[in-house]
Amino acid sequence: MAESNGTDAAVRIDATHAAAPLQALPALAMAALGIVFGDIATSPLYALQEAFGAHGVRPTEANVLGVLSLTFWSLVGVVSLKYVLFIMRAHNKGEGGIMALLALAQRALREQPRLRWWAVMAGLAGASLFFGDSVITPAISVLSAVEGLKVAAPGLEAWIVPVSVLILVGLFAMQRFGTARVGKWFGPVMLVWLLVIGLLGLASLLKRPEVLAALSPHHALEFFLRNGFAGFTTLGATVLVLTGAEALYADMGHFGARPIRFAWTTVALPCLLLSYFGQGALLLGDPLAAAGPFYRMVPGWALYPMIGLAALATIIASQAVISGAYSMIREGIQLGYLPRMRVLQTSSQVRGQIYLPAINTILMVLVLAATLGFRSSSALAASFGIAVSGTMLMTTILALVVARRTWHWPLAAVIPLAVLLLVVDLAFVGANLMKLGSGGWFPLALGTVVFTVMVTWRRGRELLAAQIRSQGVPLEPYIASLREYPPTRVPGTALFLTTDPTSVPQALMHNLKHNKVLHARNVIVTVEMLDEPDAPPGQRVGVEDLGGEFYRIQARFGFAESPDVLTALDACAVRGLGFELMETTFFTSRENIIAGDRTGMARWRDLLFAYLARNAMPATAFFRIPDNRLIEIGRRVVI
Repeated sequence: MAESNGTDAAVRIDATHAAAPLQALPALAMAALGIVFGDIATSPLYALQEAFGAHGVRPTEANVLGVLSLTFWSLVGVVSLKYVLFIMRAHNKGEGGIMALLALAQRALREQPRLRWWAVMAGLAGASLFFGDSVITPAISVLSAVEGLKVAAPGLEAWIVPVSVLILVGLFAMQRFGTARVGKWFGPVMLVWLLVIGLLGLASLLKRPEVLAALSPHHALEFFLRNGFAGFTTLGATVLVLTGAEALYADMGHFGARPIRFAWTTVALPCLLLSYFGQGALLLGDPLAAAGPFYRMVPGWALYPMIGLAALATIIASQAVISGAYSMIREGIQLGYLPRMRVLQTSSQVRGQIYLPAINTILMVLVLAATLGFRSSSALAASFGIAVSGTMLMTTILALVVARRTWHWPLAAVIPLAVLLLVVDLAFVGANLMKLGSGGWFPLALGTVVFTVMVTWRRGRELLAAQIRSQGVPLEPYIASLREYPPTRVPGTALFLTTDPTSVPQALMHNLKHNKVLHARNVIVTVEMLDEPDAPPGQRVGVEDLGGEFYRIQARFGFAESPDVLTALDACAVRGLGFELMETTFFTSRENIIAGDRTGMARWRDLLFAYLARNAMPATAFFRIPDNRLIEIGRRVVI
């Protein structure tokens, strides 16, 4: 699932979510192939191998038809019907992805705090599992591509892990440079990849066309009846064909719904089905090919070129999910669920191309650990399924909330849809939970850590804000007292950043207390992060004259934007409040948080929050305030 990425061909859909013009459809669809479909397009490398491999069912004719039937109806039912027709309707002013969906659900449940809390927990759980997905996708994708070496030359099997590690290290090393230059090749490469695997599958299918009988759903039903519990656990492998399905929804902000739907129905879905059915046809004739059916379809002369093409495709798939992790983390920061950290824009043309150095390092360490620890795509497959199915379940829950509360669908429509979607998702999750001991623990452990960090940071910020408010002095009576007992004024403008626009900023009080002066003009600035991707132009800033040369500014930014206070101040000029930067001094207070014995959170969470706060990027740097115009005043706050 890629939260957000882009190429120079990508066109961000505006807030009205207008359809892409028909003349731009081919270019957008081509770009979407490289960004949106990289993950799901590389699933044929390992999905059926896991279903029939060492941990799967025997590749008998009946089982092959049963698994292919499950594969077909999963792609059609989950991707085409659930995501393309239903989930993609739940856009947040053009933006998709689980964090955007969480913002929609929160807005829909604003008047019901208890349900809103549960929706937040579901959204954060899904986002946490996506982080696990972001770790496993590069490892399993690259490993599965390089594993073609053991088919081409069994003596090279020992080189699979070292070569995979080199590719992954290079992939993460290039992140700082962005993908603006090479991104234009992602679409053509993925188009070639899909066409090649589709043609290989077609050639194999023509040899055993009876495999097309799997299009009938009765083969899937008979598969469960015949295999019992083993058939149910096979769903843990079947879900692998859906890896990356959320990308169709998540990248709407870059391409719009129409190009993604067009690319899926005309290229991606047909080619994927041909590849899977071709592998199934191969297994009907040669059950021993179950150890690696994808590469067994490739003619001997084409093995090495195919390994190279697979490596390129998996690098693109990994790039998409890494960029998605960056975007999800940034949205989490903007929405107040993660501490501030450095975000670099790597393209002047495409907003979604960003780079987070800290997250890149963490991801690289975890991906390399997964690669060296599991050492094969088959071993990682058990881990992958639970991350994918868990995220899909949380997306379904939030989308149903939006359908009922925002779209006002009647219960007669929502309940049957909920039963159908939740039964499927819970079946996938349940099957993957059977694999906890063989690797499923890995994404759950990663997700638990990320979830703990997010809920602790959010709760800690609430406690911190409450503590600051309890010590605050009401702003307007304070200004009135200054008019009655005016202090010495000095030329210039003082701009005070604060989280509470109704209280006197601590920096203002300390400046007046210690320096005995007040600037000629004083401005209280509060930055508000909205639960929508972009702040409407007319609502970017709000200016209020408090009298006595005191002003209050509310600067608003969307969760997909990079907050810039100077840009917001420039927008104040049209409201009669201009700023000359060389005559303006920025004041802010920086809290040194101490874990105390107050109620609100367990002590270990207090300590974790204090640690995160100490290592978070300063708000002044995050909001792009120039250092040479800044005065910071520190204070201790016990939570």
